[in-house]
Amino acid sequence: MPPVTLAYYLEVLSSWCFYVEPMWAQLQADYAGRVKFEWRIALMNPGDFPVSHAQCDWFYRRSGTHMRRPTMLNSGWFDPALKGDYTAANYVAEAGRDFGINDDRLRLALSRAALEQGARIGDLDVAVKIGAKALKLDARKLRAAAKSKRVQDRVAASTAEFFAHQLNQRPTFIATDAIGDKAVFSGLVKAAPIAAALDAMLDDCAGYASFAAHHGPAPSV
Repeated sequence: MPPVTLAYYLEVLSSWCFYVEPMWAQLQADYAGRVKFEWRIALMNPGDFPVSHAQCDWFYRRSGTHMRRPTMLNSGWFDPALKGDYTAANYVAEAGRDFGINDDRLRLALSRAALEQGARIGDLDVAVKIGAKALKLDARKLRAAAKSKRVQDRVAASTAEFFAHQLNQRPTFIATDAIGDKAVFSGLVKAAPIAAALDAMLDDCAGYASFAAHHGPAPSV
């Protein structure tokens, strides 16, 4: 197993998580085989979501300008009837694990459909249809998994794990290593500081491994 793990806490409908995906993909390519990469759902509270299309568009103009995007995100996913409950899309993304989909494909298909095309993935049936088509899955089985207690319990556990770190920004990246170090990057969307931490952790772990090879375990007394 790689000596360093990088956990990415996300919400499927988070615009900032969407913006950071190219950086996440680049880190996975740059550190392939040396770092273990994991994504985990960290649900947003209903009050964290926009309350109107106009407010959502204002946020997208601000963040899109900051990120120098050539196109603006689509607020068509916003559904006032849901009152901030967009858990369905996250359950569908997590349900993919039950079908062996542990990579980014399913959740990215959902995010792109919503944030680029305006698909209302807060509706479970819409999210299932998009996910099943993108990954060629049985829609009925995917829907059943998304509604299952086991999947919803996993999402609740990863969300609780996120809040236990006393964090509230998504994306959040937490790097841990085999010698007990931890580095937390909450809300950052640039690769350089995360890469620097990964390099430092890998170097430290290599140093410990070298010492162990030369001197063995510490004396018990």
